[in-house]
Amino acid sequence: MSAIEILRTGMVTGVGLDAPSSCAAIRSGIAGFEETRFMFDGEWLLGCEVPHEEPWRGREKHVCMVVPAIQECLGGLDGVPPQHVPLLLCLAEEERPGRMPGLDESLLPEIEQRLGVRFHPWSRIFANGGVGGAQALDYCRTVLANGRSRCLIAGVDSFLSARTLEAYHAVHRLLTKRNSDGFIPGEAGAATLIGPEGSGGVVRCTGIGYGAEPAPIGSGEPLRADGLVQAFRAALADAGWDLGQVDYRITDVSGEQYGFKEAALALTRVLRERKEEFDIWHPADCIGETGAAVVPILLTVAGAAAAKEYAPGRRAIVHVAGDNALRAVFLLDASVA
Repeated sequence: MSAIEILRTGMVTGVGLDAPSSCAAIRSGIAGFEETRFMFDGEWLLGCEVPHEEPWRGREKHVCMVVPAIQECLGGLDGVPPQHVPLLLCLAEEERPGRMPGLDESLLPEIEQRLGVRFHPWSRIFANGGVGGAQALDYCRTVLANGRSRCLIAGVDSFLSARTLEAYHAVHRLLTKRNSDGFIPGEAGAATLIGPEGSGGVVRCTGIGYGAEPAPIGSGEPLRADGLVQAFRAALADAGWDLGQVDYRITDVSGEQYGFKEAALALTRVLRERKEEFDIWHPADCIGETGAAVVPILLTVAGAAAAKEYAPGRRAIVHVAGDNALRAVFLLDASVA
């Protein structure tokens, strides 16, 4: 693939209201988990909520999380007018329980109105949860290859709504005192400004791959990680890399055994040489499950680690998975730093 570069990042999470503070907290292992207003199994559910000045809910909460993250990125436009920059907005899957109606049609115009700008007509919605962020990153290649000098990816999501939590609790997906195999719900807004290779970024993306898992969570089928293996191999082939050349991993895994088992199985099937160390980072340990915001978050974490030179090495492999069959993998290289 033609490489693309991360130029600027922004993030609003339960552990920080901008990218530097969020990344510092995640690096230090500071978790933002507190009791929420939701009760399950006789206890207040733990969650990671963004500390807004007002108790925003619904669409307004989404706007208040993603707009500051986008504003952090706009300072990196270097004179490029926002109307020349497509905004690729990542949202929860259409089938997500509790998803707000009309989100796809209304949220992007509301963001433009709040920012006081209009983005390029190539702006579009990726309503595919975490995998949608990888699809947006892939779409950036097309945008930049067709004459745009900048592209903006933003993601926003929240699991902290009654209908969403009730649906996940009903299938034993939430972490409670009666269920140790579950995730902690979170929420976040994040954004990443992308430019073509050679535009001065700290990290570049060199390969993207996809897969389809025949045994997704809850299916009851035996897990072999076929979908993630397929995505690993496609991304490595796209970049011309071998997995042994990668220094560490970053993932959206958020506490459930299924995700860790899938990651371990995929690694054993793709890695063909012995590595003394192969760190795996999962920021959800600090900020909970953030859904559609996770890819800009992972890009931000990787960018900060490269810029401040605390990453285990210059090359990272990032993998994300949806509740459905979709799997995505992309490769990052900090050699441009």
